[in-house]
Amino acid sequence: MSKHVRVAAVDLGATSGRVMSGRIGGHRVELDELHRFPNAAVRVRGSLFWDVLDIHREVLAGIREAARTGPLDGVGIDSWAIDHGFLDHDGQLLGQVFSHRDARVEGIAEKVVAQIGAATLYGITGIQQLPFNTIYQLVAARGTSALDSAETMLLLPDLLGYWLTGAIGAERTNASTTQLYDVRRGTWVLDLCQELGLPGGILPPLRDPGSLLGPLLPDVADELGVSTDVPVVAVGSHDTASAVVAVPAEARDFAYISSGTWSLVGLELDRPVLTEDARLADFTNEVGVDGTIRFLKNVMGLWVLSESLRSWRERSYRDAELHALLAAAAELEPLRTVVDINDPRLLFPSTSADPMPERIAALATESDEAIPHSPAAVTRCILDSLAVAYRRHVRTAAALAGTSPAVVHVVGGGSQNELLCQLTADACGLPVLAGPVEAAALGNVLIQGRSLGADLPDLPAMRDLVRRSYDVRRFEPRDGLDWAAAEARISDLIDKKAPT
Repeated sequence: MSKHVRVAAVDLGATSGRVMSGRIGGHRVELDELHRFPNAAVRVRGSLFWDVLDIHREVLAGIREAARTGPLDGVGIDSWAIDHGFLDHDGQLLGQVFSHRDARVEGIAEKVVAQIGAATLYGITGIQQLPFNTIYQLVAARGTSALDSAETMLLLPDLLGYWLTGAIGAERTNASTTQLYDVRRGTWVLDLCQELGLPGGILPPLRDPGSLLGPLLPDVADELGVSTDVPVVAVGSHDTASAVVAVPAEARDFAYISSGTWSLVGLELDRPVLTEDARLADFTNEVGVDGTIRFLKNVMGLWVLSESLRSWRERSYRDAELHALLAAAAELEPLRTVVDINDPRLLFPSTSADPMPERIAALATESDEAIPHSPAAVTRCILDSLAVAYRRHVRTAAALAGTSPAVVHVVGGGSQNELLCQLTADACGLPVLAGPVEAAALGNVLIQGRSLGADLPDLPAMRDLVRRSYDVRRFEPRDGLDWAAAEARISDLIDKKAPT
């Protein structure tokens, strides 16, 4: 019989964090949310930073609550990718942890690509050309006292794990997103660091998902009221890597959308796709659990809608409430306005001088689309545009990888958005299975469970346990709308902006 395991799963997002109690046993996996806290970048003198000490404090509070409600067998941490902190020779944090949305990276990617060559960079790392990748953040930091003094660079989950255990390392699923990782060899690309004038020595030893960082430090264990024997497990520390583990798929012929602040649209493969066509399509090859590859495209996601909501609330718009807006949007003319939802101008936070809804209107104007004037119309534009993007990227991923997915699994917070799920089914022409919502935390728990003795030998066993434990909603594609024409209305614009 499988060992019963109870763990704390720390799952951090760019807008909120949560600590979940996870239990495996009796042929089920269960989650209980114990502690949730808001998270947001903090603007100081024109720069955007993460308040990592506050995040750490909230993580400790959540683990303490998990320990208070019952014995713990382990702790695991997943978060968004790319962002990092520097440690000095004494192991102390140097300076602040920048947000990837900070403007200091503007123009850096173009300079690096001009120096290294886009094809060379992609052939080694297989990573999508995003302007805020870790490699560009580090190049932007050249000449700063923080980088010059750094002994070690730790990605966010590894930094928090270090504060719990004192162990230094880089978990592979997150390391593979930095654009400093050789996706075929599974090593850091130190010669690339040298060519760019980056100190490759700050890159820490790599570790696999499922490995043990170590036991809690004595002072941490004492503060939490637990034994020092409680280990911290290196889960798929990129939240999408953990989320894909919890996709309740029955076969390998599926596409997935991890839908939240970002949308990650892709396939699970056995090996990377490093062709020129894949590079030109700007697809990424990130490491998954058990040697898999997450062949995917990053899409701006529900960030655009959440920033629009924030803008409307700040301006005291009536009915600026998500449920009411979705209901109103569902009644509007479909596909009246579609825009390139991945336009870089949608990346940065909405401000009073440059609100997100006005950016959407500007993109519509540029594309000769009908300008959405009301909050409901902007909401419908965002969801239709997301569905068009999902269609484009699911179809492109399948063509590049030579596969034919039979279903699209939507996991994460966006799986609760019924209108978006239905539009996704319509656009892709495939059934959509929506749920579970807390996929990243579930994957976190499953990986911990296997490392701690649960009978979960492989991904099919983990996914079977998810199917036994959680219901999903099925959305069948509907006929009647010309999604191909909607995609064509903006495809020329998108193709013109594609990397060369």
